[in-house]
Amino acid sequence: MKKIIVFSTAAFFILAALPAFAQTYKTVADTAALNAEYTKVSHDITDLSAKLDKAKSDQEDDTKKANNASSDAQSTASSASDKAEKSIDGSVKQAKRAKREARRSVRDAKDARHAQGNLSDSNKKVANLSADLEKKKERLEELDKMRASINGIQQ
Repeated sequence: MKKIIVFSTAAFFILAALPAFAQTYKTVADTAALNAEYTKVSHDITDLSAKLDKAKSDQEDDTKKANNASSDAQSTASSASDKAEKSIDGSVKQAKRAKREARRSVRDAKDARHAQGNLSDSNKKVANLSADLEKKKERLEELDKMRASINGIQQ
């Protein structure tokens, strides 16, 4: 029982001190490197924020395009179906029109699939940029803590 208490107490203190040992920048001499990385990470955050804003606006555009393409494909398919029904008892001319409309319907369906693919890619891009931005913000917080610990040592 005593061994468990001693072991758990030691493990607690080791785990509590682990972040201090994990710091990359520990001394006042490391301040220049810390500031350089801090500036770089801040610049990366600014760039990622701009890219994320652009990706979100592109995502909105892709959503509109996908919705329009889908509705166009559905309307073209229904009109092609109507023309095909009319051409059953009609002339050769009506059959050619129905065939042309069917080709247009297939083309619109392909366009809708491509629009959905673009929307999917856009969603993935926004997710990736958001994750990268979150990682950079976490790194910036770590650098702030390191800076605070170095300033605490100085005083």
